[in-house]
Amino acid sequence: MLIGVPTEIKNHEYRVGLTPASVRELTHHGHSVLVQAGAGTAIGLEDEQYVAAGAEIAADAATVFARADMVVKVKEPQPQECRLLRPGQILFTYLHLAPDPKQTALLVESGATAIAYETVTDARGGLPLLAPMSEVAGRMSVQAGAHCLEKAQGGRGVLLGGVPGVPAAKVVVLGGGVVGTNAARMAMGLEAKVVVIDKSLARLKELDLQFGAKLQTLYSTVDTIEEHVLDADLVIGAVLLPGAAAPKLVTAGMVSRMKRGAVVVDVAIDQGGCFETSRPTTHAEPTYVVDGVVHYCVANMPGGVARTSTFALNNATLPFVLDLADHGHRAALARDPHLRNGLNVHAGTVTCKAVAEAQNLAYRPAEEALGL
Repeated sequence: MLIGVPTEIKNHEYRVGLTPASVRELTHHGHSVLVQAGAGTAIGLEDEQYVAAGAEIAADAATVFARADMVVKVKEPQPQECRLLRPGQILFTYLHLAPDPKQTALLVESGATAIAYETVTDARGGLPLLAPMSEVAGRMSVQAGAHCLEKAQGGRGVLLGGVPGVPAAKVVVLGGGVVGTNAARMAMGLEAKVVVIDKSLARLKELDLQFGAKLQTLYSTVDTIEEHVLDADLVIGAVLLPGAAAPKLVTAGMVSRMKRGAVVVDVAIDQGGCFETSRPTTHAEPTYVVDGVVHYCVANMPGGVARTSTFALNNATLPFVLDLADHGHRAALARDPHLRNGLNVHAGTVTCKAVAEAQNLAYRPAEEALGL
């Protein structure tokens, strides 16, 4: 199979779909890899390294898309990239389709087979291809939030950990999954006062056993969320419904009553965000202010630490890329129900129920669409 790796074109996105080590593994399996010139240059992965690993270098994205049997990316394809896709071609990348009807329509129109990293599952019910970026985003959320709390950034002028004689900031984390756990860990490391709110008592018990008295865990209700969001210096939105739009846990009314200069970091923005006042931002212009509250809603947060993120992502995605390349998409999807859960669009139909429901589209189960 010929695997294509285009340069990412989203604002300040420097990650790359395959590292030279991943390319070498694919060529070792007898596959060909076509990498767009300069795809990894920004993070120190030079074209010469890709050539040494066995890849061919393409001058532009159009060549990559035209020749590749499978396109491996990081972020969702932009409209001009969607229009380069063709029937029967495999696209393997993050898609986050639920809040993005335009991308969904373009992928359906393309006739391509679009497999989303974020809905691939594992035997434990986890999301193995989302987890590494969730770990990065969770840790970055505290780093970004601490910076936004500085007065020069529009924040309250509060040091997250305080100093002797001065209280530490209060950090409220909505969601105790991978993002929330990593956010809480970083915030506690900076000696902030941390509260995690989640609707799973089992997960709250796990967090309590993991972190002890340093972390306050609370069951999620509208009343609990309101009470602690209004008292917070930093609120991190870390909720996820696989493939679906994120629930709006914090209303515009709650935001209007928060402390002036408080900060919200919405890590769920890829799925529409969990604050009513959230809208996607970029690394170029990461924040905006609503009712005196600083909002950080960068849709590709891990792109800010692109080298770390690229290697972490490749560690997780490479086995699936190899499976698709070695066996072809139909056989690979037929033999692995967890990879099959990643199928969002196939041959002009939506095969992810959560996406179909979010956009009121016709849904066709993956098994039926693939003829299994």
